[in-house]
Formats: sequence, structure tokens, C-alpha cells
Amino acid sequence: MVRIAGERIADLFALAESESARPHPELANRYVVLARKIGMRYNVRLLPEYRELYCRRCSAFWVEGRNVRTRLRAGVRVRTCLACGRERRTRLHPSRSPATQSLPAGPSPVSRDEASVAEVELDSPEEQDEDEESEEG
Repeated sequence: MVRIAGERIADLFALAESESARPHPELANRYVVLARKIGMRYNVRLLPEYRELYCRRCSAFWVEGRNVRTRLRAGVRVRTCLACGRERRTRLHPSRSPATQSLPAGPSPVSRDEASVAEVELDSPEEQDEDEESEEG
């Protein structure tokens, strides 16, 4: 059922896009309402590209310049629905979370245990005795 619901949602958004080009976009808004109801009934999330196409308050299918105004402010896209006045803000450049940041390009970091083992191996008593004998002789 979930697969069928997802297909139906995709079909409804395609129909809404084709109807929005006509002079009376009420049918496009109705298709958005139906797609949202199907998504809620079958617990199917709308794809991100579909979520950007309509107003979440009044379910109006957005057509740039006709019923939505888009402004760019300090790295944030602000879309204002001209039917109900609701503003929707989205970041243009999402911040990177610490989990997704890559490690520095330098040498690989060494843990404290590995570093202390390396120091102990270099400073072993046998090596120190050999170094002292070579310096004396």
C-alpha cells in the first residue's frame, strides 16, 4: 500500500503542476490537498522536492511570481505565500554537523597510548646504555 500511495502522490503533484499553468489554479490546490491526505493516511512522507512546491498552511500549489514571493536574505531563502501570508524559511547552505566533517588532511592522529609506547621503545634502558658506551669510546 505504501508503494501505491507514493505513486499516487507523485501523480497528483504532476497533475497539479500541469493544472497550475492554466488560468484557474484551484484544481492544482485540490490535488495538493489530496496528496497530503494520502500521505497522512498511509503514513508516507512527501519527498523533499514535493514539500517545496506548496504552502503548508493553505495547501496552495506555488507558482513563482503568481502566488509565492521568494527573497534571499543572508543565506536564507524566504518564500511568502501570497494566498495566506505564511513565510517559509530554508537555509541555502546547511551547516555541517560534527559527525559529517572530514578529518584534517595532515598525518593521521596518534592516540596517547600509541605515542607513549613509541616513546618507551625509543628510551629503553638497553638503548641508553649503548648510546652512553658509544659516546665514551
